[in-house]
Amino acid sequence: MTQTSRELRSTVSEDGTLRLNLERVDIPDPGQGQLLVRVEAAPINPSDLGLLLGPADMDSLHAEGSPDDPVLTARISPKALPGLRARLGKSMPVGNEGAGTVIKAGPDLQDLVGKRVAMIGGAMYADLRLITPDACIVLPDDATPDEGASLFVNPLTALGFVETMRAEGHSAIVHAPAASNLGQMLVRICKDDGIGLVNIVRSQKQVDLLKGIGATHVVDSSADDFFDRLCDAIDRTGATLAFDAIGGGEMTGTILNAMEAVALRKMDDYDRYGSATMKQAYIYGALDTGPTILKRGFGFQWSIGGWLLFHALKRIDPAVVKKMHERVAAEMRTTFASHYTARISLADALKPENVVAYQRKSTGSKYLIVPTEG
Repeated sequence: MTQTSRELRSTVSEDGTLRLNLERVDIPDPGQGQLLVRVEAAPINPSDLGLLLGPADMDSLHAEGSPDDPVLTARISPKALPGLRARLGKSMPVGNEGAGTVIKAGPDLQDLVGKRVAMIGGAMYADLRLITPDACIVLPDDATPDEGASLFVNPLTALGFVETMRAEGHSAIVHAPAASNLGQMLVRICKDDGIGLVNIVRSQKQVDLLKGIGATHVVDSSADDFFDRLCDAIDRTGATLAFDAIGGGEMTGTILNAMEAVALRKMDDYDRYGSATMKQAYIYGALDTGPTILKRGFGFQWSIGGWLLFHALKRIDPAVVKKMHERVAAEMRTTFASHYTARISLADALKPENVVAYQRKSTGSKYLIVPTEG
């Protein structure tokens, strides 16, 4: 048997048109080792927006279709098309993670029918998802879809930062920007695990927010004395590892320069090549899509790289990853709780005003797609 599911799809055509629509697809019954899940909640994360919207011009959004069959189009600059060549003409399903109820299962997994699960693996902005149990976390019987929807990307990213720190021999972390859902999770993890953490935020309101959940070192990048305060926090924690979701602009370079300034304070002798302290910065997002600017004042012991959760999980020992999953499930309502600005249906996700709102990626603003609504 098959069942029909709506899937939110993103297609870029060769003429530079982005098309978003709800495509109806046939989903087969689950076979051996498979689950059929009714999707009940799926968050819109910054990591989803690259596939969903790409580099589309938001001012060119145009609604078409009907309320039951909405279509949204936008224009993409010809200069951006070469970077999208591999996806031109392909209808791409969207949504990294979500939660829902198992409605059918293969013969070996019948005990999971009726269970609510958190999931990862793409194509979550849909009515139904065929998936394997290794991409799921079975939730407590009283867990809601909203509670389970965001238990992979942000929680495992925050835990992945800590495991990367341990694997590379660092002892503390600098994180920017730090007031997001993910940043708040990292604050709680580091507080519980006794790890030094320097949080870079953008306003006094965000300083108060993180201090309110137990953060010790919070630095406001809008303050006149930001760099001096950043150096002081790095000195107190000994942080030599940074994770930056901003990407563009000067933040990554500023953090490296602050780490170097602290290291130079502790040197007895001058060295024209700078300190011997290794400073590592990872860019894991693109909140600013402009160039990464480095004003080189940090010597020669430094490195910058990209960090992506899905690549990092392949490097981390499987036994450690299993423990990460177990910790997320156990602390679902505390350390890894997420909060949402708005709950919208699949059709509402294609309304121009909603797209403009969720693509801003504003700190503290998180949208949840609820396919069962509408």
